[in-house]
Amino acid sequence: MLQSIAIVGAGQAGFQVAASLRQEDYTGRLTLIGDEPGLPYQRPPLSKAYMLGKTDAEGLLFRPRKFFDEHDIAMVSGRAAAIDRTNRHVAMADGRTIAYDHLVLALGAHNRVLPVPGAALNGVFGLRTLADAAAVSQRLADARNVVVCGAGFIGLEFAAVARAQGCTVHVLELADRPKARAVSAETSTCFRKAHEARGVRFDFGEGLSHVEGRDGDVTGVATTSGKTLPADLVMVGIGVLPSVTIAAEAGLDIDNGVKVDGDLLTSDPAISAIGDCASFPSRHADARVRLESVQNAADQARCVAARLMGKPQPYAALPWFWSDQGDMRLQIAGLSQGADATVVVGDRAGRQFSVLCFRGDQLLAVESVNKPGDHMAARKLLGRMPSLTAREAAQTGFDLRAFEAASRQ
Repeated sequence: MLQSIAIVGAGQAGFQVAASLRQEDYTGRLTLIGDEPGLPYQRPPLSKAYMLGKTDAEGLLFRPRKFFDEHDIAMVSGRAAAIDRTNRHVAMADGRTIAYDHLVLALGAHNRVLPVPGAALNGVFGLRTLADAAAVSQRLADARNVVVCGAGFIGLEFAAVARAQGCTVHVLELADRPKARAVSAETSTCFRKAHEARGVRFDFGEGLSHVEGRDGDVTGVATTSGKTLPADLVMVGIGVLPSVTIAAEAGLDIDNGVKVDGDLLTSDPAISAIGDCASFPSRHADARVRLESVQNAADQARCVAARLMGKPQPYAALPWFWSDQGDMRLQIAGLSQGADATVVVGDRAGRQFSVLCFRGDQLLAVESVNKPGDHMAARKLLGRMPSLTAREAAQTGFDLRAFEAASRQ
């Protein structure tokens, strides 16, 4: 058995691999390295429940301190600066070294930086950490005008929160619709209309030229088309990049993230990589992908823990995602990239429907809006790689849950 395992990154993936190793009865030395102070916590609620005051910092924790003590998981706070692959240790920025027999990289991702003048003014935020969320919440309490740069998941989740707090909200998006790279046109249109009904204003094909300020604080933004919008707070949600610097400097292969094989091993057999930082071959996409989701992080962590405990299985978990925006819940099963046809089932006018995404006669993904039953059926169905054509799904009276149940017989 491996005598020592070190994990760099204490987010969802890092925490889960540590917890799963102990659940698999690993008894060696286990070290979890995080670059934020405090215990590992959940990030998805930062843009929703935490911002709305429905939970606090303690409520975000995966587990209390007692869990780490009882399971003998050594917590190390600080920045991992380098990996010495020859001597198998991680060098910390403060001079400490942490030895390993196997290393798991759960490095996560970091926000893209807004590349315009004025981006460093007070009141311009990204949202990735608890510290970010706390600072945004404090600013939001006194804000009247909010500009959101980017109509992706984070941007729209925050737009819903800001409107619920009574702010005027203006969303700028370079694409021609919300979440254009992530969801179908049908789902995108539904969410746009829902946000607009709550008073959110959108400008598509529009970016930021610069951020305006006075005495170090943001006062407004100038758009690429020449508009000027007032702003007490600017939220930047223009995507993330995988955090790969330490891996690249150690000579590991990089390909839109730390490159791993089907077993989630890097080009060094003593190092695995998981979660937002890792690109892997996906049977569901029939291509190499990098996914930013809680499901992927947790399932990859469990896969690596099982392998390290002598129970190897290639990673093949079905991807799924979710986003809460006001009274709208979007749940996605599968990967829709490459889809060339869609079928809508359910009540589109009542905002309770699912979009089935096909490539040829293959069902790739299902996007469910306020239809949790459809989502669960889709996860079961896609996990079996079903035989369902767009023509069959488009028949009058087609019911996804009934079809899934019948397909098991």
